[in-house]
Amino acid sequence: MKNTKAQQPSAGEDEAYLSPSAPVATGKAPGMKARLLSENPGVKNYVVILAKGDEVMSGLTDFARQNKVTSASFTGIGAFSHATVAWFDAHRKEYKLIPIKQQVELVSMIGDIALVNNNPAVHTHVSVASSDGTVRGGHLINAFVFPTLELFMTVYPTPLDKQPDEVTGLELIDPLSK
Repeated sequence: MKNTKAQQPSAGEDEAYLSPSAPVATGKAPGMKARLLSENPGVKNYVVILAKGDEVMSGLTDFARQNKVTSASFTGIGAFSHATVAWFDAHRKEYKLIPIKQQVELVSMIGDIALVNNNPAVHTHVSVASSDGTVRGGHLINAFVFPTLELFMTVYPTPLDKQPDEVTGLELIDPLSK
């Protein structure tokens, strides 16, 4: 897959797109804290708390790398000062960006971590609510925490790999690889 940054809208368009292979910036969650809650036959349960101003995808990617996470699932709640979610456009094989330029409550966050080329890759979807209760959501591109993000993660001992899908261009979990 190609590695591109967000494309700027063309003349007459108000939409921006992002390649699924765009890299996640790291080191942008300095307030993140984590604690191991339990460990049973290789399964670890963590609480991961992100602080005001931390960028979510950066923090989760850093956590996964630092803790050598090869497969995990997680859920979270909290709030964001602003975020960008996306919808996968199968025709373009890119994510259509949906900017959220206001304070929102994170009403649902669910995701997983698996390996792409032996590196942990975070994949998460969110639903967020505006002050009037309107809910928006999609694939999370970035989000900036305000005031907190409370996330519970289960890390599994069996690595999961993502493999390229020729039809979509996405990296998808293949539970039988390795």
